[in-house]
Amino acid sequence: MSSLATEPAGTAVRGRRRWLALPVILVGTFMTILDFFIVNVAIPSAQAELRATDAQIQFVVAGYGMAYASGLITGGRLGDLYGRRRVFAIGLASFTVASALCGLATGPVMLLAARVLQGVAAALMFPQVLSVITVTYTGDDRPRAFAGYGAALGLATVGGQVLGGLLIAADVLGLGWRACFLVNLPVGAVTLLLLRLVPESRSETARTLDLAGVVLVVPALLLLLVPLVEGRQEGWPGWTFASLAASAAMFALFAVQQVRLSRAGGAPLVEPSLFRSRSFTAGLATVLAVYGGMASFMLVIALYVQDGLGRSPLGAGLVFLPMGVAFFATSANAARFTRLLGRRTLTAGALLVVAGEGCLALVTRNAGSGVNLPLYEALMAVAGAGIGMVGAPLLSQALSGVGPGDAGSASGVLSTVQQMAGALGVAVIGIVFFGVLGGDPSPATYGRAFAASLVCLGALAAAAAVLTVPDRWWGAPASSAGRAGSR
Repeated sequence: MSSLATEPAGTAVRGRRRWLALPVILVGTFMTILDFFIVNVAIPSAQAELRATDAQIQFVVAGYGMAYASGLITGGRLGDLYGRRRVFAIGLASFTVASALCGLATGPVMLLAARVLQGVAAALMFPQVLSVITVTYTGDDRPRAFAGYGAALGLATVGGQVLGGLLIAADVLGLGWRACFLVNLPVGAVTLLLLRLVPESRSETARTLDLAGVVLVVPALLLLLVPLVEGRQEGWPGWTFASLAASAAMFALFAVQQVRLSRAGGAPLVEPSLFRSRSFTAGLATVLAVYGGMASFMLVIALYVQDGLGRSPLGAGLVFLPMGVAFFATSANAARFTRLLGRRTLTAGALLVVAGEGCLALVTRNAGSGVNLPLYEALMAVAGAGIGMVGAPLLSQALSGVGPGDAGSASGVLSTVQQMAGALGVAVIGIVFFGVLGGDPSPATYGRAFAASLVCLGALAAAAAVLTVPDRWWGAPASSAGRAGSR
């Protein structure tokens, strides 16, 4: 159950205030995801100015993601315990300070440390967004709220490429790459002032933080993520496989400890009963396929357009625009699709991704540098429209069977699986892309590498489509999925 600051326990916030709260918390989604992508544009200039080594600059990128992903489960549970708005505020304030430190960095070590702090702060902030949506919006309002979440996600994903290129090209106040981090300061400050619009909520059943669970799950996640992020560039040495094996053992210990604590009447970091919800477990499996493909799709697009076609960072960002517009359009209308199609919205969206990526593979495989760019952008828009149809409704459906008291824990698990899927997808698709590219890259080999990657990504999207079909896996008929939030 949930207690809200201005309402009786278990009652969703009514009236206009709850819709004023939505854009405020969605800033957390936008800032977190934006900083995944905007740094890719800032890195070349930052490396040159700070005289950073390749290894240092690689960890500037990876350190944020690993700190973020390893803290999501803990961050979600902290919101259950101490108040979701309070933990969101702490995360947002810390993220804003860390962004300032990134922008003021005098050397690579300072930049790396600030990026890790950004990741920790994002892990506190991001799960609260899903939690607040889950406990505040019910019935037909929940798909509408998740549609806003999906639109913010899409804007940040594509906007990171475009905004970063524009800021560096404009060289505002001579800041160069530093503007990519300092842009977070006014956004964070204004959002902190508006947080009073967000209702407070917390779990009435969670009592204390499961420190033993934290000690087990954070190393388990790091042991998984570090080899996935670093393995390909290091040539997959023996330590990467040892780390993956150790991660599996740590996760097994974590699972045993969580079950025992729950049976003893304690408050585990992840409530095992969550996995009795068929919509939650089926949703997690589908998230693995969808988000594993999404992150690696963005990677191979950037590699193909910038390195294969020779576009500038800004030019590459503009190539993303049609896809971003389509993603935003379908995300913003996801609630309408869900009312019409129920869970079949997920199936239709995944099949659109299959169609877009399959046709892109045919168009680019033998095109070299002479690819038909308008056709390429149109097919990117098809794939983007499909991703937008899947993203927000999938998260809404996955969380539909979760009670308010476990909203933070469930959001942390769901967000963690998103990040794990992204890291795994990038690692696997990276092997395919660079394996086909070979040691003598040219526009022709980039086209073949891109096409081979798209075939694998299309297979992932097809798997996602299959996962969304059987009603017994989701615990409800497909036609009722759009009303899941009302149960």
